[in-house]
Amino acid sequence: MESENVALFDMDGTLCDLRGQLRKDMDALRDPEEREFTGNIEVLKFAPPHVQKRADMIKSSPEWWANLPKLPLGFDVLRSAQDLGYKIMVLTKGSRRYPASWEGKKLWVDRQLGSGVKLTITEDKGLVYGKALVDDFPPYIDGWLKWRSRGLVILPDNDKNRDYGHPQVLRYDGSNLDEVRAALEQRLHGPTDLSQISRGGQEARLRVR
Repeated sequence: MESENVALFDMDGTLCDLRGQLRKDMDALRDPEEREFTGNIEVLKFAPPHVQKRADMIKSSPEWWANLPKLPLGFDVLRSAQDLGYKIMVLTKGSRRYPASWEGKKLWVDRQLGSGVKLTITEDKGLVYGKALVDDFPPYIDGWLKWRSRGLVILPDNDKNRDYGHPQVLRYDGSNLDEVRAALEQRLHGPTDLSQISRGGQEARLRVR
């Protein structure tokens, strides 16, 4: 495996919009006098029991997970990695609280990416090898990078990770796809030096050749 050019892709918040869909479905069940759910999964831990049960009910169906909408930022990076010849592996956290997610996530990958794309569902992303990781959640990124001094992470931008930064992490906000592609291309040939990859794309492409 270590000789292969593997690019690992997170699902929730990277390839599919769990937060947006949950916000939409929670709002459909909300009493008009209740506060609107913002989509922040962490807030659910402190929500009233009836709100938590509402979220549990929504996420108890494999089909709910299987039908999550796609996120454009993640698919931009996915297409670039495929064009460069990376082997794609979807790497997602398995939830013990929502066992339906395990089945649903497999269905999602089969439907959206095809059965030829490998899927790893794990409780520890740090255990899984890849030359690059595409993930939106800083704690998972830190766990993966802890053991990978040469690894590259592409971080799809969202309002929950704006304060995060790391020398091996390149943020993608939809405006710097050439920069992302250059970093992925450089990583194919060795460790990535993000300080040598500038916004604008053409200059960055010249540096990796």
